[in-house]
Amino acid sequence: MTNEKSECRPVNDTREEALVFYFKKNIGRRAFILTEAFPFMFIGKIKGILGDIVTLDVQTTSVPALEGKVWNIHIDSIEVFYIETGTGAKIPHLKDYSDEELA
Repeated sequence: MTNEKSECRPVNDTREEALVFYFKKNIGRRAFILTEAFPFMFIGKIKGILGDIVTLDVQTTSVPALEGKVWNIHIDSIEVFYIETGTGAKIPHLKDYSDEELA
């Protein structure tokens, strides 16, 4: 006899677990994230995961005054994201940086 309740997990729990695993796997890589809440867009390096919160060292946002800071973004507020993994396209640098800053 199987317990149907234990086999039927809410899809949101499965989604959250998969996102946490994927972001954790890519700590140290650059990410592009769109959220439903202000400031809506982030580009930066993933510093870590704390529970279901992504800590991002933000290089670029839609509001220049909020750049250059560490942001904590809840997984549930992420609508769209892309992480540079070395096999696909690179996230463009939208600011003018010297060659030393890009390395």
